[in-house]
Amino acid sequence: MASKNAFDIVVLPGDGIGIEVMAAALELLAAVQSRVGGFSLVYDHRPGGAGNYKETGDAFPDSSMKACERADAILFGAMGLPHIRYPDGREIAPQIDMRVHLDLYAGVRPIRAIPGVPLPLADPRARDIDLVIVRESTEGWFYYFGKGEVRNDEEAFDKCRISRAGSERVFDYSFRLAERRRARNPKKGRVTCVDKSNVYVSMAFSNKIFWERAKRFPAIAADHCYIDAMALNLVRKPWEYDVMPTENQFGDILSDLAAGLIGGMGMAPSGDIGDKHGVFQPSHGSAPDIAGQGKANPIAMFLSAAMMLEWLGERHGLGACTDAAALIEGAVDRTFASGRVLPFEFGGKDGTAAITRAVIDALTEKVAA
Repeated sequence: MASKNAFDIVVLPGDGIGIEVMAAALELLAAVQSRVGGFSLVYDHRPGGAGNYKETGDAFPDSSMKACERADAILFGAMGLPHIRYPDGREIAPQIDMRVHLDLYAGVRPIRAIPGVPLPLADPRARDIDLVIVRESTEGWFYYFGKGEVRNDEEAFDKCRISRAGSERVFDYSFRLAERRRARNPKKGRVTCVDKSNVYVSMAFSNKIFWERAKRFPAIAADHCYIDAMALNLVRKPWEYDVMPTENQFGDILSDLAAGLIGGMGMAPSGDIGDKHGVFQPSHGSAPDIAGQGKANPIAMFLSAAMMLEWLGERHGLGACTDAAALIEGAVDRTFASGRVLPFEFGGKDGTAAITRAVIDALTEKVAA
């Protein structure tokens, strides 16, 4: 186990652009550590993913999972390639196994408009988008939990499981997150439960639990929205929302929709967090169509690394880590606000190397200010 200010980090680059954005993130983290000081990260590089499956027949070796169990945090690139699958046709996605094995129940998906990044919504209030989707990641409808059934090639069934314990902990996490966000920004401090409780018994049950847990956090505003209405509201007025806990599959869908509001998956970080473990990864996949071309946008990976530092800082009471997280976020904001880079997905010509250099250069602006 790491000492108070030295942390063991398992590094899982994975497949495709995961390898490229991970290398960029480690370069950035080295620069941040030298600027801030007061903590150190010790990396343990481990294999996993579709490429590893093709080479060895094992998508995620037991040794990699054991290393994750021991680590202080896990930094994850991307795993999976569409042309490499299990014999039954399923995609190779070890990150799903990790969520179950490490009990990473809170899929935390921050959605924040970064200054200078082109946004699809014309309303100027879109610049104020700053919300977090909290996706319950161990239950619900999502395929890796349910044991579906096909009967006589005529009909198919899937199952949804929502438990009291699972609901209580994800709602409590969401309310505590809203408390922390309000401490930094007095305009925040609202939790909106998103479900389909007017149709599904399982979600009516979970909705009841939401209101029970809300009573434990009287200083935080609580409200509710059906999933279909939220899909509409995230296009009409996303700037009005703060923390949004929801069922697993709904969270998967809303996270992609919301990422589109801030420029796409290349700008969207994520963390899969439990009581003992945390995995931090960009929301995008391995993007094999651009892998190896130097075109990958590393910003989601950078912001995921910042999430990791913030989590470590809060967990261990180490201000240096939280300062480093803020430094990364500030450098990303200054880089885009200045207009010095424009990634390929926005019609620009700046790839992984150029964006990484620009963000690292922006770190010094904080020191000089």
